[in-house]
Amino acid sequence: MKNIFLILLSLFLSKMARAEPARDSLYIPQNQNSFTSIKLLEDDCDACGCAAGNGSSGFESLLNPQFIGIKYFAQHYKAKENLFVKDLTQDQYFNTIQLWGKIPITKKLSVYGSLPFQFHEKKTMQGDIRINGIGDLNVMGIYQLISSKDSFHQLNGGLGVKVPLGKFDEKGITGVNPSFQLGTGSWDYQMVLNYKYQKNKVAVLINTDYTIKTENKKYYQFGNQWNYAATGFYQIHADKKIILSGKVGLQGEVYDRNKQFNEALPDTAGSALYGKLGFELSYSKWSLGSEVMLPAYTNLAGGNIEAKSRLSVFINFGI
Repeated sequence: MKNIFLILLSLFLSKMARAEPARDSLYIPQNQNSFTSIKLLEDDCDACGCAAGNGSSGFESLLNPQFIGIKYFAQHYKAKENLFVKDLTQDQYFNTIQLWGKIPITKKLSVYGSLPFQFHEKKTMQGDIRINGIGDLNVMGIYQLISSKDSFHQLNGGLGVKVPLGKFDEKGITGVNPSFQLGTGSWDYQMVLNYKYQKNKVAVLINTDYTIKTENKKYYQFGNQWNYAATGFYQIHADKKIILSGKVGLQGEVYDRNKQFNEALPDTAGSALYGKLGFELSYSKWSLGSEVMLPAYTNLAGGNIEAKSRLSVFINFGI
């Protein structure tokens, strides 16, 4: 799988490198689907948000800037069965189906929201453990800070809050991966910055966001999280009705240590870096997209957890 991913990645990058300025610019008037606007911020598929399980799936679509839709996001991790086992034998699967949308308030201000439904599973020697239910609600205000006259450059910022609707199980923090939860049980706060450059058939997005996590009612606090990503888009096909673009990029995540009763916990911090490859297709007001992510580097929970693959699929309706 990794070899196939690297081959596709190399082909895509070589095509972007050979791309010459074309007469058919990416710019199309706002009443049509195009690469003209972005959906901001790293979407947090909130399994809960610590060493593993709160992977960002790349909220970087260039189609349908204002939308409502549904998204599926799957994550796979390997963890130690227990502290006395050296090998990473336990498969953990984090799955999320979420409703999301970005609604315009003014010309420059929009409100983004997402409500996830989680269904997670981990395989242990004692049998499979499954949890499912509603996750934490995300709400964010997004403001366009800068937009150049030629539309080549755009800078957006956002502030948001995560409402603890998902269940937090205190027993779950005793395992190797305390992120095996439906929610953090805490009010968390997010800051986002997003830059876009586009010209002709090529666009580049650079995203960064930081989440501040607070202590929940069980005196447990998940570590703060920093996400960053760089993604390149290439318009493969465009006509009056259909636009198809490919995308390739890198995405990283850094997690601070969790705390309990204000004491930092060992083996709860970590970081991971992913390569990603995907596509987006729009028809009329509808857009469809998918993305595959594979780890280039992973060091989670003191080496007790290894990130494997991620997959996301979404379908949106422009409003």
